[in-house]
Amino acid sequence: MKIGTTHLFVPGPTTVPEVVRRAMNVPTEDHRAPDFPDFVLELLGDLTRVLRLREGRVLLYPGSGTGAWEAAISNCLSRGDRVLMARHGHFSTLWADMAQRLGLDVVAHDVEWGEGVPVEAFEQALRADPSIRAVFVTHNETATGVTSDVRAVRRAMDAAGSDALLFVDGVSSIASIEFRQDDWGVDVAVAGSQKGFMLPAGLAILGVSEKALAAAERTTTERCYFAFRDMIAANDVGYFPYTPPTSLLHGLRASLDRLLDEGMDEVAARHHRLGEGVRQGVKAWGLELCALSPRWYSDTVTAVRVPAGVDGAAVCRIAYHRYRTSFGGGLGKVAGKVFRIGHLGDVNEVSCLSALAAAEMALLDAGVPLEAGAGVAAAQQYYRQALVAEEESAAEPWSRARLAAVR
Repeated sequence: MKIGTTHLFVPGPTTVPEVVRRAMNVPTEDHRAPDFPDFVLELLGDLTRVLRLREGRVLLYPGSGTGAWEAAISNCLSRGDRVLMARHGHFSTLWADMAQRLGLDVVAHDVEWGEGVPVEAFEQALRADPSIRAVFVTHNETATGVTSDVRAVRRAMDAAGSDALLFVDGVSSIASIEFRQDDWGVDVAVAGSQKGFMLPAGLAILGVSEKALAAAERTTTERCYFAFRDMIAANDVGYFPYTPPTSLLHGLRASLDRLLDEGMDEVAARHHRLGEGVRQGVKAWGLELCALSPRWYSDTVTAVRVPAGVDGAAVCRIAYHRYRTSFGGGLGKVAGKVFRIGHLGDVNEVSCLSALAAAEMALLDAGVPLEAGAGVAAAQQYYRQALVAEEESAAEPWSRARLAAVR
């Protein structure tokens, strides 16, 4: 029998903080009670603050991020509509597959796994084909540790004179790295509860612009469970069209309080600092990332390429069985070629150092020649310097000398 916590460093589901777990431990309640709308309406309002959504609606469905994908497509587009997508990882490929299965005419750009959305190619496609009704962007491709530039895609759409809707999969980015729905011109943003929101899976979250809401009134695709109209009519008076997962809603309340108390800019800064420390650790190992250049680096998940002759899945098995630590395995085209370290949600510097320490041991046991402790030491050095610099920038002048002594 092994004692202690099994550590979770997959890129979702993420660790549920104790305060969130306690918030979900509530008796069964009446979701038609007269005071339930007070709770629901405040919850929906605070979700718009996380998404940076000033105009439009936030909708919550019992389901996963995949359910949010389907809700977005089935409400805002009709069968036969032409859409522009990129396949550059496992999840962007799955979204394109769903779009095809739901009857959309998908113009798909296949991109090397390790790169992101090809902005220039998208602009050319939009200029050449004004019939494209929607552009899809996987903001953070979880399988490869790649983040794409949503703002650049919106600029390309505007430069091409496109009136298409912009759909963004933010499942592993929203509530973790910078996301500004209104400022970036995102019409439909989708997320799930099990990543940056630090909850169990079970809530599909959508941010929908006024333009997308208007499109939903014109589309002809059949929908029932995911119908925006039904959800909005119920939400307007603080209820849901069917029984909601009330315990998850209470957990979401606690999660939103944590996020908003920290501040969304600070949440993004923390994730960048943590992600960069993990990358410094991987560099010290002498290993490469799946992301092919710094412009694509993700601050929520790092996909590490293992050397030839080493099985990335074996690294995950060793870490789990021997060191009680879960990492993400490679998916699709990179199965066996990478393992993935998730660093999002309820994590800090020491959390990430633990992940690197467990990964070092598993890599050594799998036959990877590296110096034990090298990755941890590199990350420690980065984190110490980054935190001191952050404190110095916020400190009064008289205290900066004391902080400098930490270096």
